[in-house]
Parts: sequence; C-alpha cells; structure tokens
Amino acid sequence: MSFQPFIWLQHILPQHLLSRLAGAIARSERPWLRDRLIRRFAKAYNVDMDQAERPLGDYRNFNDFFTRALKPGMRPLADGGTDVLCPADGAVSQIGLIADGRIVQAKGQSYTAAELLGGDDALAKRFEGGSFITIYLSPSDYHRVHMPVDGTLQQTAYIPGDLFSVNTVTAENVPRLFSRNERLSSVFDTPLGAMASVMVGAMIVASIETVWGGLVKPHQKQIVRTSFGQGEKAAPQLRAGDEMGRFLLGSTVILLFEPGKVQWADDLKPLSVVRMGQSLGRISASR
Repeated sequence: MSFQPFIWLQHILPQHLLSRLAGAIARSERPWLRDRLIRRFAKAYNVDMDQAERPLGDYRNFNDFFTRALKPGMRPLADGGTDVLCPADGAVSQIGLIADGRIVQAKGQSYTAAELLGGDDALAKRFEGGSFITIYLSPSDYHRVHMPVDGTLQQTAYIPGDLFSVNTVTAENVPRLFSRNERLSSVFDTPLGAMASVMVGAMIVASIETVWGGLVKPHQKQIVRTSFGQGEKAAPQLRAGDEMGRFLLGSTVILLFEPGKVQWADDLKPLSVVRMGQSLGRISASR
C-alpha cells in the first residue's frame, strides 16, 4: 500500500462519530440547513433534477433528497427472464469470477467471499467459481438499489466494521476494503440458485434502508443475522427491477452468483458507467 494522505487521514479520523454527525445533519428538517445543504450539493455534484420525480425544493430533509425517486420511465428494465439487471446507477469497480474463494477488489487487492459474508463459510462455498460484480455509486447518482433477478429473501446479515471511503483510490490502497467496512448482506433464493446482494457502507454513510425492514440500525458491535420464511418472519418476494433498499449517503453494491449461472456482457469492465435496469449480462441456459 503506497502512502496517500487521503488514506492516512481515514485511518486516524473518528469514522463512526463523523458518520453519526453526518446522519444527524442529513435528517434535519430545519429549512435554513436543509435547503442550503440540498442546493449546494446539487450544484457541486451536478445532480440532474430533470430526472427526479419531485423538484429541488420539495424534500423534507437531505436524506429525502438523496434517496429521491425518479420519474416513471427514467430507467427502462431489460428482460428479467433472460438478463441480469443492473441493481443501481454507478460505475463498475470490478467484475469477474470468484476464484479460490477470493474476489478482486483492485489491482493487487482482493478479499474472500467468506469475509464479505460475515464469516459464513458454508454460504461462501456456494459462490466458489461463481460470478461477481462490484458497482460504485457516486454522490450524484440515483441511490436506490434494485433486484437484479427475481428472488425470495432467505437471510440477511448486518456486519459491523470500518467506514472507509469506497472510491477508486481507497479501493487500491486499503486491503480488504469491502470486507472490513460496515455492510448488509442479503441472500435470496432465485431461479439461478443463491444470489447475494451486499450493500457496503462508507465514510459518512449514515445508514442503509431495506423495503422489508426499514432502517438498518448502524454502528453496532456484533453481527446481526436474520432468517426469513421461518416462524412469523415471512420471506419477502421481489421481482427483477423492484426496489430492495437505499443508501442514506453512500456507497457500493456487490452481487454474487453461483457458478455457471451468469455470463457478463463483453463490454463491461472496470469504470464502465451503468444504469439501474440495464442488462449486465445473460442468464446462462444451463441453470
């Protein structure tokens, strides 16, 4: 890891304290703070409000603006019966196969699927030799996360951790970045077998929400695992393209598929810009 002042600062800064402070500011409904913050953010990051369902002055707080809905038809969906749909707007960070249990993070950097999934070795083995894609959401992007395929939720795991930034510089210089940051792993039973969608937190990412459970309590100290379809916890069923969650400031989504189920599109590579709903590749006929 080469010396980078930006990386060094992240190691010494109180990551969780800063994220709590950012969360409090983002939730504020005080007009003088809310309106100034939203206007400056939209201008600084050149946010395209023409795509938003509501105009700039129609949000109760910054979180409401950041997780804004889009106008109907802004993100046409590929055929969920034949294609894997992109779960979010952003850029491809890495894409490929899970080899020897490891997932590529950046050149010279990798981490294990088991680490990413909170130490669940049995689950990680299901993805050995399978396909993965990592998508980075920039501040200006649409920040709702959607289903890439039809699926029934089987389990989730909130995994506590650090809150490093997840941009390219950090990914290249912080070992095991995505498997050490705070994250939520959601595992679905799909027509392709198991599929994991991992929402990774980052510096000043206040929290993560899901459509089935609402706000995921952040900054906890232990892994919190939840199983669905047992007892009173009904298993949510979602269609390809349905919203599954959203980031309140942040971050990165990682998809994992079992081996032989997905053939990624040939034109996808690191830094490829992607949009929610577009085809990321074909569902293999051998499923």
